[in-house]
Amino acid sequence: MHVAIGLVVLVASAAALAALARRFGISEPLVLTVGGVAASYLPFVPEIHLEPEIILLGFLPPLLYTAAIRTSLVDFRANARTIGLLSVGLVLFTTFAVAVVVWWLLPVPFAVAVALGAVVAPPDAVAATAVARRIGMPRRIVTILEDESLFNDATALVALRTALAAMVGTVSVWAAGADFALAAGGGAAVGVVVAYLLAMLRRRITDPVMDTTLSFLAPFAAYLPAEGIHASGVIAVVVCGMILGHNAPVWQSAASRIAERINWRTIQFILESAVFVLIGLQVRGIVEGAWHSELDHATLLWSAVAVLAATMLARPVWVFGSSLLSRSLGGGEAVPVSHLVVVSWAGMRGVVTLAAVLLLPQDTPLLAVLRLLALVVVAGTLLVQGTSLPWLVRWLRLRAPSRAEDALQKANVLQQATAAGLAALEREVTPDTPSGVVQTLRDRVLWKANAAWERLGRAESELVTPTAEYRRLRLAMLQAERETVLRVRDSGAVDYEILQHVLAQLDLEESIIDRYDETEEERVEPLAAAGADDACAHLRDAPLVRAHGGPDECGECLAEGLAWVHLRMCLSCGHIACCDSSPGNHATKHYGASGHPVMRSVEPGEAWRWCYVDELLG
Repeated sequence: MHVAIGLVVLVASAAALAALARRFGISEPLVLTVGGVAASYLPFVPEIHLEPEIILLGFLPPLLYTAAIRTSLVDFRANARTIGLLSVGLVLFTTFAVAVVVWWLLPVPFAVAVALGAVVAPPDAVAATAVARRIGMPRRIVTILEDESLFNDATALVALRTALAAMVGTVSVWAAGADFALAAGGGAAVGVVVAYLLAMLRRRITDPVMDTTLSFLAPFAAYLPAEGIHASGVIAVVVCGMILGHNAPVWQSAASRIAERINWRTIQFILESAVFVLIGLQVRGIVEGAWHSELDHATLLWSAVAVLAATMLARPVWVFGSSLLSRSLGGGEAVPVSHLVVVSWAGMRGVVTLAAVLLLPQDTPLLAVLRLLALVVVAGTLLVQGTSLPWLVRWLRLRAPSRAEDALQKANVLQQATAAGLAALEREVTPDTPSGVVQTLRDRVLWKANAAWERLGRAESELVTPTAEYRRLRLAMLQAERETVLRVRDSGAVDYEILQHVLAQLDLEESIIDRYDETEEERVEPLAAAGADDACAHLRDAPLVRAHGGPDECGECLAEGLAWVHLRMCLSCGHIACCDSSPGNHATKHYGASGHPVMRSVEPGEAWRWCYVDELLG
């Protein structure tokens, strides 16, 4: 009963603190950790002693899996080199940088110092994702940070395992390399096998409840076999999750994907919130244990500051150093300095560091001090980097993904999908197909595509769009229909099971009229009004289209080895360049260099133009 009450209080407190942090726009990991610290000093809160298996088996696999199934396999492949340098090279560099500092300051063997370096080396996936979601950063930076934090745990845990072996014997470089190769290769192989075994089952399961249950087993089905053969369970979970997430539209039904998405978002919220509260609850016991150790207090405090500084400084040294070396060897693209600054400062630690430090044996010299040092790194990075990162992004004037570009891309993709759907409709129609059915289907798919285009030109002062009016009226109709069904239910005149089926049909229709997209889009400022040509002299005077002599490609991207997302054309000179969602941002750079005010899309089916001077869409 005490355990059950404790779990209820933990989840309720974590949810309340997370809601408070979201309400005031504060870093959730920081608020949750501070809340746990404050609770640890309350007299009625018992002292919490976490076993490492609780974190490594109970928290880590599902947290990694829920991040992995949302990770783009395409983006990972595009940034694989950068992610590898961070998740392997940076972790090993930080491990030994911290080890040298610890070995110099404390009377411990070098193997013990390396073990602590491995403990504090990996930035946390949970902390990185939480901060990246809260602040606006360029999408490529967010992708790199999240993908890095998925794989660096494996490197750190393998390095820790090697250091622990060296504490009781000798380990050669070749043995350490073989251990790392087995961990990485074996983990990836297990992840691939488990993913495709689960895929075989998913192809035969149409019940969303059964499919979601299978999804809950996936992270543990990948983690446990990998650990059983001394491979990396972390890599197994991440690889399995990325494969299943990438192929979910093919392997799962739509109902299963919706159920899985909602359930995993709930699990992620509960586990993320709870784990940071648990980190805070450890503080009191760890601080008191280190304070009463044989180490004098001055050395203890100085060591904590030095280890925190070494951990935080190792990242920018590696990020800038590897970038300069890569450029000097001619093997890398030009990365803006502002992007390097953000990546080098986004190194918050969290759940893996907490779990890894508990793996140190009880006979480790100065164990209580080492645990305090790990805790200082977690708290210090969350406090210093977690709170200053939003300010740094604003100071560097890094732009979040453009809402206009996102809306345009969405409209373009929906237009292509609509065209394919209408073509399929024409192929499948038979002479016996009622014309009303065909027209209804055609209207439905066109409404969905038109809704995306209407977002590009809707201003707050304008009349509501036809799609928004359809949504409003249909929701009002559904509400009236639901109230009638509920009155029938309360009368007891119809079987409850039949009423449940009717209510489910109403709920399903409500879910497919894009209500979620509407609520999300209403949180941002409306885009500039399309048809603004009369309000902008540049749009009024610019031609609708201009001929150009070359193919539809961005020459700057080809020269720099980049891939563009969409293409734009300057209406003054006909120059073709990439959009602001592309890594190069060459259309904007062309405006900065030439001063030509208006460009337009050259994507199929798009006829909009953009004035850089007045920032209006026409």
